[in-house]
Amino acid sequence: MRPDTHSIPSTEFAGARSQYRRLLRYLGPYKGRLIIGLGGRMMASGMFLLLPAVVRDVVDSVLANKDMAQLNQITLLLIGAVVVLTIGSIIGNYHINYVGERIVVDLRRELYGHLHTLSVKFFATRRVGELVSRMSSDVTVMRQLLTENLTRLIRHTLTIVAGIAIMIVLNWRLTAFIVISTPVVAFLGVIVTRFSRRGSLLVRDELANATVVAEEALYNVREVKSFVREDYETGRYNNAIERAFQAALRLLQIRAVVSPTVSLMFVVNIALILWYGGREVINDRLTGGELVAFLVYVTVIGQMSSELSWLYTQLQESLGATQRIFELLDTAPDLHDAPGARVLDRVEGRITFDDVSFTYDEDEEPVLEDIDLDIAPGEIIALVGPSGAGKSTMFNLIPRFYDVTRGALRVDGWDVREVTQESLREQIGIVPQETLLFGGTIRENILYGRLGATDDEMIAAAEAANAHSFIAQLPRGYDTIVGERGIRLSGGQRQRVAIARAILKDPRILLLDEATSSLDNESELLVQEALERLMQNRTTVIIAHRLSTVRIAHRIAVLDRGRIVELGTHDELMSLGGLYARLYEMQFRAQERDALTGVV
Repeated sequence: MRPDTHSIPSTEFAGARSQYRRLLRYLGPYKGRLIIGLGGRMMASGMFLLLPAVVRDVVDSVLANKDMAQLNQITLLLIGAVVVLTIGSIIGNYHINYVGERIVVDLRRELYGHLHTLSVKFFATRRVGELVSRMSSDVTVMRQLLTENLTRLIRHTLTIVAGIAIMIVLNWRLTAFIVISTPVVAFLGVIVTRFSRRGSLLVRDELANATVVAEEALYNVREVKSFVREDYETGRYNNAIERAFQAALRLLQIRAVVSPTVSLMFVVNIALILWYGGREVINDRLTGGELVAFLVYVTVIGQMSSELSWLYTQLQESLGATQRIFELLDTAPDLHDAPGARVLDRVEGRITFDDVSFTYDEDEEPVLEDIDLDIAPGEIIALVGPSGAGKSTMFNLIPRFYDVTRGALRVDGWDVREVTQESLREQIGIVPQETLLFGGTIRENILYGRLGATDDEMIAAAEAANAHSFIAQLPRGYDTIVGERGIRLSGGQRQRVAIARAILKDPRILLLDEATSSLDNESELLVQEALERLMQNRTTVIIAHRLSTVRIAHRIAVLDRGRIVELGTHDELMSLGGLYARLYEMQFRAQERDALTGVV
């Protein structure tokens, strides 16, 4: 379960140090570039620290002695320092940003690859919009943390130390006074950290929720429009964005109060330093130029100290993002290949349910109980039953999207838990009830069945699926973009493309959640012909929705409340007068009448 990040107790940050150590490992492959980048920025900072010394010489020597030659020398020195500063900044910025972009790529690759190792069960309990948000916004936060924030932290710390050392050499008394007065400003910076951390996490979470709302509505745009829910969805999104705005507003209010207060204290601190430094000049313990240089150093160090406070705030705020990323990376797949799992070669296609029971959660009632069913190679089995009877669950156990709770499911005598998931699923083709296509071209969607197939093989699969004729009539043929989830194609066209994809895969086992009731008669006939070709010489398990499918099946398994209550041919089950006969009379007989009268 995802933790409630709206109110994260301080104990959750107890492991921050180990979390940072884990983060630093991502810098390992690029430590050379990181060192170069940090060196460039330190070179720039070193030149920056020379500027107050130049100002001191100008005030104490050049202006006092009216020495033009010395003024020319100092000006050239100043220009040279600025050139070196610029070169250092360019080198530093390039290499630091290079490392940052590589880390973003590495993190997204690792996270995306890990998500694909997780089972269907994981995605059944997560919202895709939230996962996308983690891959985009949270990974960006980690990039900022590991590059910009880290190098700034090192550079500012070293610059502050060097600056204080120079100030001690100039006048230790004034430096001591500054050391006493400055911590008050730093303390206020720590205060803002405590308030900002939770506020920032809340803003990020509310934005993620708004992203989820938008993605759901846009993914299901047809349903939104068919139910005329545009205003409703707009309202949902507006409410989510408003909650994010209110969270951001509360954060801004906190920062709006604290930031001017810190600035006020900084100005007061400068005034006190100027007062004390003036006394040192009057008492001949400090020159005017040294006082001006001192004030420049104090300004530089004060600004960097303020940035350190801000950096500390950013580091704390980024803990939430890194915590969520690591939470996903640490999520272990609940389905594993057994040690020494066998790689299935080409199978005959026998499927055996051996006393199978299944429940999604331990504290819930079983969805399937005591299922015994042996499906011969090449046999067509239709699963029939009322809604919630367990048909889809049986369907999903065969490719091992879930593991049985009790008993065993075997393919060609092999327990599916003893073979590799990849080799098992290579033997299985699935045509789901809701045909899902990728947003690319028709060619890409069909070749998804077998990536290395030739154009001739692809076209042959499309012809077998009754899809080639309509594809050839499109302006761009197989290179036609189908749109998000195939929205630019009709229902029948999408199904035929999906069937072509399954034919190209050439599986020994076919799982078909057959749903043609929403198609017109011509489309249904074309799809049905394609399905009959697809089922030839393949073991087929169908969740039956149509009379024609029931008639094709060699046997029909009737499920009710998670059990197979009847099993046999159509005629055998009709003669029993049981559940199948009642379902047939209620559903299939009505379909038969509609077909005879031409009703769609």
